[in-house]
Amino acid sequence: MSFLQVRGLAKRYGATAVFEQVDFDLEKGEFVCIIGHSGCGKTTILNILAGLDEASEGTVIMDGREVAGPSLERGVVFQGHALMPWLSVLSNIAFAVKSRWPDKPRAEVRAHCMKYIEMVGLAGAEHKKPSQLSGGMKQRVGIARAFAIQPKMLLLDEPFGALDALTRGTIQDELVRICQATRQTVFMITHDVDEAILLADRILLMSNGPGARIAEVVANPVPRPRDRQAIHHDPHYYTVRNHLVDFLVNRSRRYQRGELALVVNS
Repeated sequence: MSFLQVRGLAKRYGATAVFEQVDFDLEKGEFVCIIGHSGCGKTTILNILAGLDEASEGTVIMDGREVAGPSLERGVVFQGHALMPWLSVLSNIAFAVKSRWPDKPRAEVRAHCMKYIEMVGLAGAEHKKPSQLSGGMKQRVGIARAFAIQPKMLLLDEPFGALDALTRGTIQDELVRICQATRQTVFMITHDVDEAILLADRILLMSNGPGARIAEVVANPVPRPRDRQAIHHDPHYYTVRNHLVDFLVNRSRRYQRGELALVVNS
């Protein structure tokens, strides 16, 4: 049995189905990205996995238990940092840690938080408030907070979408390093094809909405470890990149119109 099983997932508003018959699995320790045009329901799927929204149909089973409501077993990082502005970096993370382990002594909470603050490269900024941080630093806090509760699965909703290219690359590298060290299971939404190739083990491609579905599941052929400076020299890189871009430009609409059959693996 896979660590995460999604079966027959659908979301409807009245007679309109945003997506339907969405089926996929995640294995423990796997990094999966989902790509599709706006309106196909990617964020709604992530919110259902997080327990923040309810599906109209279908089930989500994680580690043998059905997902029903929010849980600290699933950490979420949104595109907006979602930090409490009146708390310091340390206190923002500690708030989550104390929610996860309410009986943990204060000294242990601080040491635990500092471990993840250092892990995302924010040592020395632990007493700063969010207003004193750059956008990239705020996202690092959000990532540290999510990792600090040691969730069984990490859900990322375009967490780097609003960042400049240099900052985005730096935090992507931090995420790769942390995931390799912790073997974290990750489900991530992205619009960036290169980001998906750098990070993902598999890439889910969604057809256009309404009535969107998982049209293709692409196994990433680029071997790990991956280096952003050298990845484009890999012989598989342009093959998989061209396949993903062609899907977004051409095939996603043809799947929507039923001109192409859904592909389980590619």
